[in-house]
Amino acid sequence: MLNIQSKLPGVSTTIFSVMSKLAAEHNAINLSQGFPDYACDPKLVELVNKAMQDGFNQYAPMPGSTFLKETIAEKVEKLYNIKYNPETEITVTAGGTQAIFTALAAIINAGDEVIIFEPAYDSYAPTIKLLGGLVKTYELAPPSYAIDWDMVKKLFTAKTRMIILNTPQNPTGSILSSDDMKSLIKLITGTDILILSDEVYEHLIYDEQKHQSVMLYPELKQRSFIVASFGKLLHATGWKLGYCLAPEKLTKEFRKVHQFNVFSVNSPMQQAIADYIKEPKNYTEIGTFFQQKRDYFRDLLAESRFKLLPCNGSYFQCASYSSISDEKDTDFSMRLIREFGVATIPVSAFYQKATDHKIIRFCFAKENATLALAAEKLKNV
Repeated sequence: MLNIQSKLPGVSTTIFSVMSKLAAEHNAINLSQGFPDYACDPKLVELVNKAMQDGFNQYAPMPGSTFLKETIAEKVEKLYNIKYNPETEITVTAGGTQAIFTALAAIINAGDEVIIFEPAYDSYAPTIKLLGGLVKTYELAPPSYAIDWDMVKKLFTAKTRMIILNTPQNPTGSILSSDDMKSLIKLITGTDILILSDEVYEHLIYDEQKHQSVMLYPELKQRSFIVASFGKLLHATGWKLGYCLAPEKLTKEFRKVHQFNVFSVNSPMQQAIADYIKEPKNYTEIGTFFQQKRDYFRDLLAESRFKLLPCNGSYFQCASYSSISDEKDTDFSMRLIREFGVATIPVSAFYQKATDHKIIRFCFAKENATLALAAEKLKNV
């Protein structure tokens, strides 16, 4: 027999795959995995087809198409009045998760400590462990999932190498404020700690609040990798396209790994997206679009027994079922699929210790008809 020592012995199939598979088996409405059930803009598909017809079918440059990088730089400057050099500070990636992996792989050495905030997107901890790093966890609690930065400081040691931020946050829908950023600046001033800022939901901010990107704070920008996603922005998660913004010194290290990871990202879609986002309304109106869906879904669930938590960003709505059942959230979520025909994600899956606050996560990036049908079923719970 082959003797294989797993690098991730505690990792199995992700909860997203498990719940989506179970949903398919029971013909349940899938509000678990974070993807739309509606088409992206037909114009965007036409632009991909045109790019293919125009011959963009071979390898793109390793850091990304010059046209797309320049368009990203223009977009960032319009939104934030911040300049990134497209040649030395912007890298196109195969989605946000690849960018996260690459940034960690470029920096983390065996024994380095990385602080993450849980519940956390499920790729962070396994990637850190795979690289020989140590995960230092700060557990957030409902309903606000607020951060006590004085407690975060207690996690600092001489081996702390990086802090991972996620705003708006998956799965909670919480966002970081300017006060959060100022507190973070105080903590890391005078240290060599780097920041990995997962901002893939940057445009999904609600109620006239402003996205607090780390790039808005010079003390953070100079030490940060910022990850963004076109899949989230353009309703095309299957395209797996994103990018990483970082100062030149960090980008050099990022690209050393990127070139031996995916090397480059598919060419025609880079061309199409660059053409598409030249028109600002193709990304500036997405926040209003999703806020309407959030409000519609929340109104529907107001008649249910679920207690809705605040949702200030992302396309995820968390809800407490503590007044309905004492079951573990994993058991409750599976029962929702089998008995009521709606698939969700148990939030304990986003904690390494499987901390169970009796909270589940719904994805509302769905057709209104889908949301209405799901809500009718959930009212029976």
